[in-house]
Amino acid sequence: MNVEEIMLLHQGGKLETTLKRPIESMEDLAKVYTPGVAKVCQAIASDQDRAYELTTKKNTVAVISDGTAVLGLGDIGPKAAMPVMEGKAALFKQFADVDAVPICLDTKNTEEIITVVKALAPTFGGINLEDISSPRCFEIERRLKEELDIPVFHDDQHGTAIVVLAGLLNALKVVDKDIRDVKIVVNGCGAAGISIAKMLLGAGAENLIGVDREGAINRLNVYDKSHWTEFAQISNPKLEQGSLADCIAGADVFVGVSAPNVLKVEDIRTMAKDPIVFAMANPTPEIDPELAAPYVKVMATGRSDYPNQINNVLCFPGIFRGALDCGASDINDEMKLAVAEAIAAAVEPSELSEQFIIPNAFDKRVVERIRKAVAAAAIRTGVARKMLTGVN
Repeated sequence: MNVEEIMLLHQGGKLETTLKRPIESMEDLAKVYTPGVAKVCQAIASDQDRAYELTTKKNTVAVISDGTAVLGLGDIGPKAAMPVMEGKAALFKQFADVDAVPICLDTKNTEEIITVVKALAPTFGGINLEDISSPRCFEIERRLKEELDIPVFHDDQHGTAIVVLAGLLNALKVVDKDIRDVKIVVNGCGAAGISIAKMLLGAGAENLIGVDREGAINRLNVYDKSHWTEFAQISNPKLEQGSLADCIAGADVFVGVSAPNVLKVEDIRTMAKDPIVFAMANPTPEIDPELAAPYVKVMATGRSDYPNQINNVLCFPGIFRGALDCGASDINDEMKLAVAEAIAAAVEPSELSEQFIIPNAFDKRVVERIRKAVAAAAIRTGVARKMLTGVN
């Protein structure tokens, strides 16, 4: 990609504010501002829920980051993180007509972030947390979900997990295996890795092992990281130990959210028949797809220049579209599972192949499928404020 063209596309940012209706006369001015607007303020003061009807809250999400875990760049700070948050907001609008506001906070303090987001919440219909480093992201999301009555969603965790599950559901169809029977190794036990693992376990996986630099996460070990201690209690049922090379022997599925080139051809050759490899480190995957090709049945990466891109844009616009439309107070596990199944179902059986397990990001069917799935799950689980026509 041409660097000059990229810079030109970002000149002055990627977003602007526009009016839904023009203000063309003094009469218009009196209606949209003083004195007419006072009537609207009084209506909301009398019934707080009317904010969803009479303000932008109905269709607006905050994209919030502290700039501590941006792409593969790490802690680059709030100003340098803004182009990513603007990009996220642009994708919300492009794919699901959700208005999103990028907000980068100049603090890394967990309590300060929680306080600021809670203070901002009345303006928004949902909160999309983005690029906040582990383990703080777990506590920030947990507290905000408990203390706010609007959806809070950390996309790096759950968006990635949802799209991985969607791709894996279809990959398992290709190799004719059941998620309950396969051995899965998740390499990289940060925010994304643990969320992916929990999502797969929630979908029926039983033999799942998380591996990090220190080796297999195992409940026989003692960890300083509380999220590893918790994860150890629900994973690695056979108490396997050792490195990635040790644990991957006999595995049916490898899911990598870790580092470039950590998976070797020799490792893949010890996997079970028809191995599935999701190597999602970006921009350089855990193994070069061309090196892996002779030994892998289904290969996926996070890159757009190879088949089967695992891309969060398949998830977050639709999940917030559905949540906003039904006035959801939360995005719960049932809704996430419904989204994964909806994304997977967007690939028709006649289309499904080793090279096509996940729909294209520009497939217009995806957002509408997700929207309906989210609303239906929200209604079933009692977190929807209103019913939607055609959703059950």
